[in-house]
Amino acid sequence: MSESIIPPEVRPKPAVPAKPPHVVAPSPTAPHGPQGLGGLGGGMGYGGVADRAPGSGHLGGGSTLLGYIGIDTIIEQMRKKTMKAGFDFNIMIVGQSGLGKSTLVNTLFKSQVSRWSSAWGSEFKLPKTVEIKAVSHVIEEGGVKMKLTVIDTPGFGDQINNENCWEPISKYINEQYEKFLKEEVNIARKKRIPDTRVHCCLYFISPTGHSLRQLDIEFMKHLSRMVNIVPVIAKSDTMTPDEKNEFKQRVRKELEVCGIEFYPQKEFDDDMEDKNENDKIREAMPFAVVGSDKEYQVNGKRVLGRKTAWGVIEVENPNHCEFALLRDFLIRTHLQDLKEITHNIHYETYRAKRLNENGGLHPISANDTQESNL
Repeated sequence: MSESIIPPEVRPKPAVPAKPPHVVAPSPTAPHGPQGLGGLGGGMGYGGVADRAPGSGHLGGGSTLLGYIGIDTIIEQMRKKTMKAGFDFNIMIVGQSGLGKSTLVNTLFKSQVSRWSSAWGSEFKLPKTVEIKAVSHVIEEGGVKMKLTVIDTPGFGDQINNENCWEPISKYINEQYEKFLKEEVNIARKKRIPDTRVHCCLYFISPTGHSLRQLDIEFMKHLSRMVNIVPVIAKSDTMTPDEKNEFKQRVRKELEVCGIEFYPQKEFDDDMEDKNENDKIREAMPFAVVGSDKEYQVNGKRVLGRKTAWGVIEVENPNHCEFALLRDFLIRTHLQDLKEITHNIHYETYRAKRLNENGGLHPISANDTQESNL
């Protein structure tokens, strides 16, 4: 004897949250059929309801919901909270003097964010050792605030003896991990731990047209496992298109032979979609770029560029250089991923190493426990 189908229970329509415009109301003529929850027998659904309004939503087992719940508002809730909190992004620039590091960063963010433009004059002298200078700015676009910190490394590669000149940079990166770790293991942690960890390291390669210097190889070999390195060929307008393409291929080959992995690393591709997207980026790297904070009139438009005897090199013109590819990659598509790789991979590697060295977290004393309970 078959069970009779129980008609849907008539329930009052909830006032909050209201159904958004993009949710289509079910058609009154749509056919109804018995649909159970998660494979339950007897054709009975959740709460004894055998069928549900089609088009109103789905449960895990393929069943539809009775009406609008509001799950899709979670993204908007997250967006509002994130907008209020703002974002942090810390970028380090490394390379010899005269490669246009500060100019390129200013061009990337279309503002004077580099210390050279605001704090240093023409009397600046090169330091005798590698120094670390960090300058922070809050920039805003479309209601989104971001605290941008630019970490410069004057003196790198400018000495006669550049042996181990990457050590101050390595020490600085680890110090930021240590600072974050100490905040993290505190009993009374801050609601939001200040993040000074280096999310991206732009490494500037001199446009020699020949090969990488030994200093380039040693630096990237030592730091590629502790920070996201993005190599760029500076002042690429000093080479012809053929020279540029040959130099890029030679650099990629040398990095592969030396076992140096730059960002985005193949091992961190989440799925085939990420792999396909990142493969295109890896094939285009290192980006051959030109930076400029000066505008010129070209075909009736104001463009950022560098003026030469043969015309204006347009910074954002993909036919002239790959600055637009670098900008889109760093800011518009991979900025959040750079931060996640820093936290989930590089920082976690440092954290595990430090805790293993100390035999794990130190036990909390009885006095500490009593104080924390007060």
